[in-house]
Amino acid sequence: MVKSLQRRFVAAAMTAITGLILLLLGAINTANLMLISQRMDRTLELLCDTGGDPGGLPPMDKRPGRPFPFGAPDGPREDYGAFISGGFFLVRFGAGNEPVSVDVSRAYNMDEYQARELAQEALENGGGRGERGQFRYLVKEGPRHDTVAAFLDTTGESGSFWRVLVLSAAVGLCCWAIMLAFVMILSKAAIRPIAENIQRQKQFVTNAGHEIKTPLAIIQSNAEALELYNGESKWSRNIREQTERLGGLVKDLLMLARMDEGALQGEPVELSLSKLLARSLEEFSQPMEAKGLKLAADIPPDVVIRGDLEQIRKLLSILLDNCVKYADQGGSITVSLMKTDSRIKLRIENTCPALPDVPPDKLFDRFYRADSARTQKSGGYGIGLSVARSLAAANRAVISAKYIQPDIVRFTVRFRQ
Repeated sequence: MVKSLQRRFVAAAMTAITGLILLLLGAINTANLMLISQRMDRTLELLCDTGGDPGGLPPMDKRPGRPFPFGAPDGPREDYGAFISGGFFLVRFGAGNEPVSVDVSRAYNMDEYQARELAQEALENGGGRGERGQFRYLVKEGPRHDTVAAFLDTTGESGSFWRVLVLSAAVGLCCWAIMLAFVMILSKAAIRPIAENIQRQKQFVTNAGHEIKTPLAIIQSNAEALELYNGESKWSRNIREQTERLGGLVKDLLMLARMDEGALQGEPVELSLSKLLARSLEEFSQPMEAKGLKLAADIPPDVVIRGDLEQIRKLLSILLDNCVKYADQGGSITVSLMKTDSRIKLRIENTCPALPDVPPDKLFDRFYRADSARTQKSGGYGIGLSVARSLAAANRAVISAKYIQPDIVRFTVRFRQ
């Protein structure tokens, strides 16, 4: 249980850390994408306004600008750098939207014919801003009151974006791995108080169970001695019944404590679940008849599983006993065993007067009973299904419960082959 608690702590912590890292990486790369997009739009504006002539740019400030992000980037320096390093071409249109000049001197692998075709397509699509392949374009009125289409090659900017994305992802992954190591190291210290409390509870149950067994044995032996001398009476019979009931409770509590501590180790062997289930049904045939229950069983032969014989027998006994106790008078019990390629599924279901008003998984809680008044009229004490879940887990099986409207409770055990 302590290891399970530690795993849950690590999973919860790493989920929060993963979310935070993804949020930071998303914010960084989104901001980077926005800055790149703004810079390209600014460059396109300047290309259209200056006609692609760097001489039309504002004068450069000879004083060094403050480096970003400690200050705003130097606008003239950045504009001039875009002109020098960027790849672009421009197309001017006359009054009839006919190309009058094409400048491809700064474009790579682009001739005048291709440039004219791209510009005409952009103009026919309404102008404005857009993208064509590796180019981002802007169509607007130029300095000579004509129409200018500026196309900017975005290959370098895209490469810059992907480099930042990959680098930030690599840094984020390294940080995630470092945080995982730290969380795993610190998780033991974080859950130590809870682990110590759980350990004390287990020790208390174990010690209390062993201490109770001795007085129970004495009480039971004295009750039997009284019956030898004075004969059986309703008082002596009540004493024996309650001591037997309390003895069964102590036995189950000790079994749960040993399972929690991992001390209850079984001896897995190949066993026939079909024969074991049929034998368990025979043992419960008399209680079923006494309550007027109808049994429908579908048990194919030769269904074999690997598990501890006594633990599987105990598991089947708990489930059938639970069905008999909580089935309505004259109701029915259905038992079916199914085999697939990778799983063996056992279903045991019974009708009941009314479905419990709690989620089905709540039935496996320790000391939970559908009888809220806890009158003990069913004879149970709310620990059987919890023992059944522990027994199933010890044999690599999974047990679950489900409500079938209007009045059926189904228990399903899935065994691995």
